Amino acid sequence: MFNIIDFKSYRQKLGYSNQVELKNFLSARDIKSEINYSYLDDLNKRLRQIVVSLNSAVHSDIKIAAVESFCKEHIDNAFLILKNSGILPKLNNQGRRPEQVYFSWMRGALTSHFFTKALSQIFNISVEDIRIIGDDKIDAVENFKRQPTADLELSLQNKKIFIEMQSGYQGTNDIKEHKVRQAKKIFNDKKLNSVVIHFDLFNGQVAFVNISKIPDNDINWITRQQMEGQTVFNIDQRYFFWRLTDKPPKLQDIKECLFED
Repeated sequence: MFNIIDFKSYRQKLGYSNQVELKNFLSARDIKSEINYSYLDDLNKRLRQIVVSLNSAVHSDIKIAAVESFCKEHIDNAFLILKNSGILPKLNNQGRRPEQVYFSWMRGALTSHFFTKALSQIFNISVEDIRIIGDDKIDAVENFKRQPTADLELSLQNKKIFIEMQSGYQGTNDIKEHKVRQAKKIFNDKKLNSVVIHFDLFNGQVAFVNISKIPDNDINWITRQQMEGQTVFNIDQRYFFWRLTDKPPKLQDIKECLFED
């Protein structure tokens, strides 16, 4: 019967007394790849193309008038800040390359910026009254938290609500479990609602989901095997109230669905 002494002796013959170091050696995790800036340049071009395509498809009321200025501010300038702050090499998630994580994060950030005008129309407030509270500050590594907090804070009839803007690009529309848990905690502690506005950019539709009150036994809780078995809330079609080719809905048209008792 082999035992831990045999295992240790074998690892020492390989030249490793530290198990973590051997695991890193065998998986090549100790090899740090350089950031591929040529690849990033192509990804930034694709982000630009996505913005241009999206702007050509959405309703005229929410089109961006100066697309090039928008791209320079929210793609070019944001990229330079991320590059100069040293964040890019730190971007990793489930073994993906930093460039891919950057692209996914930027798509989400662009969605929030692109649809701010629509948000102001839906909630009948000025763009200036939409307060960004998300933890993803891009000026320094220590400020880039990627926490499950809401992106935006609005005041409706002198009561705050939190807005999480998220986007889907493959036709799969889910809300991660930890976001719902955080929203429920906020509601239990402060009686404040948290709403996910989910942009299904693959199908051109938008869902509005009050995640503060999703029951634990809701039938839309599922396990996504492609997300390493994570539990997610699958957004049912009944939550989609807006087609991007139409004018944005008004709050009074969806308020009952969002804030029903």
